[in-house]
Amino acid sequence: MAIAVVDVVLWRRGRAEVSALALAATVSSWILLGAGAGGGYTAVSLSSNVLLLLLTVLFAWSKAARLLNRPLPPVPDLQPAVDGFTSLLHSGLTDFSAAFRRVALGDPDSGGLFCRVALCLAAASLLGGLAGDLPTFCYAGAVVALTVPALYQRCSMERYARLACLNLYRYELVYQSFSLRCYLSARDYLIELLKEP
Repeated sequence: MAIAVVDVVLWRRGRAEVSALALAATVSSWILLGAGAGGGYTAVSLSSNVLLLLLTVLFAWSKAARLLNRPLPPVPDLQPAVDGFTSLLHSGLTDFSAAFRRVALGDPDSGGLFCRVALCLAAASLLGGLAGDLPTFCYAGAVVALTVPALYQRCSMERYARLACLNLYRYELVYQSFSLRCYLSARDYLIELLKEP
């Protein structure tokens, strides 16, 4: 198992397709759900917006069909199986399915139910939008984990890494000496100001 993970991360032993697929899935989901062209959606806000759009279209279609004496929209009767779910989850899904069907088919007195469902979906979208930047960090971590080790191994980056560490240490020493000089000159200036009353 560990060897397979290493092979995927380092893009070797015939696992390059899996690595490319994982990288493509990560980048495409970041574009859709992250800060890319998707506008910063999260999975919750995107799914609730899609459901709200679907429910609104079906509700308008059913009301227009009744006015124009046309057939109602084809909405499947979604009844989840009891075997895989607990009874509480089953009853919740059944109620949700029945409410969705009533609103989509435009049953009488479904206008209030439509408003409640729309408000719930809008609230879920708003709360999902407030999820923050955690997904962006996860996507960036996945991209880094899939690209940096392979590039490091292929390009023999050890020499460059040592050079970068050496340069960083040199800049740190320069910064420390500069900040110490600034601190000492500021201290001396303040001592001179306090002596001249």
